[in-house]
Amino acid sequence: MKKILFGLTFLMVNNLNAQDANPTVRTASGIVRGVTEGDVSIFRAIPYAAPPVGEFRWRPPQPVKNWEGELDATKPCKDCGQAGFGPNAPKMNPNSSEDCLFLNIWKPASSTAKSKLPVMVWIHGGGFTGGSGSSPQNFGYEMTKHGVILVNINYRLGRLGYFAHPALSAEFPNEPKGNYGYMDQIAALQWIQKNIAAFGGDPKNVTIFGFSAGGVSVHSLLTMPAAKGLFHKAISESGGGRDGVLTGRPIRKENADVLYAVSAETIGINFARKQGIEGTDAAALAKLRALGAEKIIDGGQETDGPGGPRTYSGPILDGKLVVETAESAYMAGRQPKVPLMIGNCSAEIGGPFVSSSKTKEELFASFGDLEAEAKAAYDPDGSKTFNEVITKFNTDWVWGEPARMTARAFLVKGAPAYMYQFGYVPASAQQRSPYGAGHGSEVSFVFNTLGARWGAPAEATSQEKELAKTMNSYWTNFAKTGNPNAQGLPNWPLYNNQNQSMLDVEMDGKIVSKPDPRKARFDVVEKAFKNRGRMQSRGI
Repeated sequence: MKKILFGLTFLMVNNLNAQDANPTVRTASGIVRGVTEGDVSIFRAIPYAAPPVGEFRWRPPQPVKNWEGELDATKPCKDCGQAGFGPNAPKMNPNSSEDCLFLNIWKPASSTAKSKLPVMVWIHGGGFTGGSGSSPQNFGYEMTKHGVILVNINYRLGRLGYFAHPALSAEFPNEPKGNYGYMDQIAALQWIQKNIAAFGGDPKNVTIFGFSAGGVSVHSLLTMPAAKGLFHKAISESGGGRDGVLTGRPIRKENADVLYAVSAETIGINFARKQGIEGTDAAALAKLRALGAEKIIDGGQETDGPGGPRTYSGPILDGKLVVETAESAYMAGRQPKVPLMIGNCSAEIGGPFVSSSKTKEELFASFGDLEAEAKAAYDPDGSKTFNEVITKFNTDWVWGEPARMTARAFLVKGAPAYMYQFGYVPASAQQRSPYGAGHGSEVSFVFNTLGARWGAPAEATSQEKELAKTMNSYWTNFAKTGNPNAQGLPNWPLYNNQNQSMLDVEMDGKIVSKPDPRKARFDVVEKAFKNRGRMQSRGI
């Protein structure tokens, strides 16, 4: 009898372990089978929309077809179609595919359909032309330790994701056009609303967060009517907030703005001609859809050469999905009243990114009537190098001041806002990055994936590990409650217009709460934005 009982117990334990090792969850489309690693269950490559290929290229995402049996969700999916990276790279990254509308889920292994855990949805960066929802830098092992579920999504990129052409505008005229990557993001959020409870998530507590193009996407989702109600908190990392970079080109109107002299449809015609396709009728569209994906991606080329016609447009003001810039929506108070976390790195990018100026004097002169104020803000004693000044100016113009503008707009709405600046640079990198942290430096600290950092030693120092632990806690706390603070963490003050309090991660990694030290720079940049037509004519 004892042997029988022992055998039954052994069998039951083995069955339980086998079940835990490959957990299954029933979604609206069918059962998915993931894998458990320690205390984390991972479900990879779950389709949230049908493959956007053939007749569905440049169409809104289509519903997933139901499947029988269990879908293997243990293996990574392909990234969305994008150019190869590095010297002598192929025109299309071999790890990418046009069939790419998948998401990955990281959840505590113990969570059940009754858990109702906060959900964080990561939107990757990459200039809307590259990037991945499956990057090791964005793995969710450490996120789940804080009792949240992480979802990483893919979305269409480049010309496969953002493309307009008169023939497309005429086809299915009631459909939104151009912003297929944004449509994918909305479809993924809709899938999450429908399915995440089965994984243990709370569809009423969803936080979207993203870096660079993902941060821009957060602004777009905050201001697109079609995204209303799909999330409840927002974090934009180096996503700007105004309409200066990657926030939309009119689909038809030429010269609509000094920043957008060419319409998205004209850019589409330019690209078609480059491929030897003339005309704007259905026959031209059929030829465009017949092109191989590698020809659409075309090595990521944006022009036909120096001075050539533009052939890539990025996100588009199509009038149906994207109806205005984030800036105009914020100024009018049309964003939802949700908690916001927003910020950027301290030295995002140098060189001629915004201005074509070659010297400090030339840059300051481009401010016109604000020249003296700009000099006082950026180089008060004349000791700064041009490289330092242009790096800080680029950072402020594209990311820093627009983030402040956004935070202020949320305050007017009555929503809490938290601002940050991330400036940590490893000691070994400070010689090549003397002005602060570059674009994306905070991402591996947010996810606490320091072993996957870009351009830094794989072995983290004890100080770096502590900083990553703190950053990871801030982000997950915010997802839980709308407030990044918790006992044991340095206080992160609410942003306010009086002393403009923010969280500053300084170059040495010290975390300080203080009034924003960039105020004077932001003030002159804000004034310059109001005169940007004049500024643009001077090379900014």
